[in-house]
Amino acid sequence: MTPGRGLKIDGGIFSDLARVPALAADLEQQGYDGCWSAETNHDPFLPLALAAEHTSKIELGTSIAVAFARNPMTVANIGWDLQTYSQGRFILGLGTQIKPHIEKRFSMPWSHPVRRMREFVLALHAIWSAWNDGARLHFEGEFYTHKLMTPMFAPEPQPFSAPKIFIAAVGEAMTEMCGEVADGMLGHAFTTKRYLEDVTMPALLRGLQRSGRDRREFQLSFPMFVVTGDTDAEFEAAAAATRKQIAFYGSTPAYRRVLELHGWGELQTELHRLSLEGAWDTMGTLIDDEMLEAFAVVAPVDKVAAALRSRCDSVVDRVLPGFATASKATVTAVMQELRQ
Repeated sequence: MTPGRGLKIDGGIFSDLARVPALAADLEQQGYDGCWSAETNHDPFLPLALAAEHTSKIELGTSIAVAFARNPMTVANIGWDLQTYSQGRFILGLGTQIKPHIEKRFSMPWSHPVRRMREFVLALHAIWSAWNDGARLHFEGEFYTHKLMTPMFAPEPQPFSAPKIFIAAVGEAMTEMCGEVADGMLGHAFTTKRYLEDVTMPALLRGLQRSGRDRREFQLSFPMFVVTGDTDAEFEAAAAATRKQIAFYGSTPAYRRVLELHGWGELQTELHRLSLEGAWDTMGTLIDDEMLEAFAVVAPVDKVAAALRSRCDSVVDRVLPGFATASKATVTAVMQELRQ
């Protein structure tokens, strides 16, 4: 975390709308700083409208909403409304997804993801500026054009600033672009401390330098695998589940660079081969203890908080711990210690 700013602790909520009010209120009551929804098998925005209604302090964000499945105008509308309804607590977290999903699942165009995402963010700011300041909307880019905004379709100005925009990134080019145009970056759980320090931070700082901003103006957010348990059986169950998750991510060619940094590049080839065969259980067995500890915080319950802080120290501003199989009591105990 950056000097003079404490580590923020975030939690996630399910997309089951019936459960969102209680989950969000519980996170706020426990002292979490952020409440995040994801776009997996449900819409990422609807849960946050309910979360806003049943909380008053906690920040609310998408981690992530798929940008390229939408266009800047539709995202600008929902971001504006959530920012207004939450009274300035909304964070718009965007990600690119990958080409097959954009083209074959969402039936949307895919090209030049870094340039396209950069332009997406600039378009959002142009639209929000037009709504807030009454300026003429005239955005014409390589991928997006927004030049028509009549009073009937412009929402009312609001007393809050435009939503903060966080962008999901793993590779250097996308990370550098985050530093240039975004308010924060959503890192991927498939990241080691070495990759974070050797690859992510230098790229991020290059982008910040290009935009003329200080590191303290930017938030770096990461989800982190946590392996812990009150008993040996719980610990081993958490380790096994986390190994499978690491193997799943490792099978994706886009993340090969992370493994290559540690000399594990050939593992990605094998994991990808096994994934095509559907051998998910076998894949998990290829993640040895060294790899597990590189990607996850592995510690007894009473040492998890210290281990998380050590992993984040001087680099990460906010963390979303992911407990694979831990009980609610275990998670609560760790969170209480983190909040001290």
